[in-house]
Amino acid sequence: MIELLNDPAVWASFFTLTILEIVLGVDNVIFISIAANRLPEHQRRLGRTVGLAGALVMRIALLFSIAWIVSLKAELFQLFGQSFSWRDLILLAGGLFLLWKASTEIFDEVEGHAEETSLASATFFAVVTQIMILDLVFSLDSVITAVGIADDLEVMVAAVVVAILVMMIAAEPIAEFVSTHPSTKMLALAFLVMVGAALVADGFGVHFERGFIYAAMVFAGGVEVLNLLRAKRRKRKQKNA
Repeated sequence: MIELLNDPAVWASFFTLTILEIVLGVDNVIFISIAANRLPEHQRRLGRTVGLAGALVMRIALLFSIAWIVSLKAELFQLFGQSFSWRDLILLAGGLFLLWKASTEIFDEVEGHAEETSLASATFFAVVTQIMILDLVFSLDSVITAVGIADDLEVMVAAVVVAILVMMIAAEPIAEFVSTHPSTKMLALAFLVMVGAALVADGFGVHFERGFIYAAMVFAGGVEVLNLLRAKRRKRKQKNA
């Protein structure tokens, strides 16, 4: 263990992996924030904490099952000339679930059904179950990235723990911001649709670099910030008039 701490290469892989884990966890945090907002206000923080704690437990458990993770990429069967592995099937299922969930939320927002839906109907168990399903998909993606970057299990576990702690800290302000600004929630849901489509494509063997998706999201987020500043300035003018 002491030898690992004295190795600059180990620290380099730790910091690199931690940053990548945080970036890869952005979509997970957004989904958890939106899903938890369906709960009564006094249960939201607990829902986010349980969701991220579940992600931490799953990622560490998967890291201790590296041989099994590698075997998930082995061909399971072929269909119309396209080979599928367990990893592909998990990504397909997770992507379709994310597309369904995000599309349903968008429909409710546009049609106004979100206001009519009682928060009591969104039970704590149902929300946490949805979060755990997506956690499994995001955890799989995260762990495969970790295995490809770091050689030491201790480094992988440490990076994952730090990344999840950062996401736990960031989850509440993100959730509050999304809840306060409806247009931002719509943007976040559109982002989840993109991620879901990318997961489905990945399941069919067509890989989209996450960097392109995040770049599009950063650009759209920048435009949204400008719109929010403009709206705030207009309200200030109307108030002073």
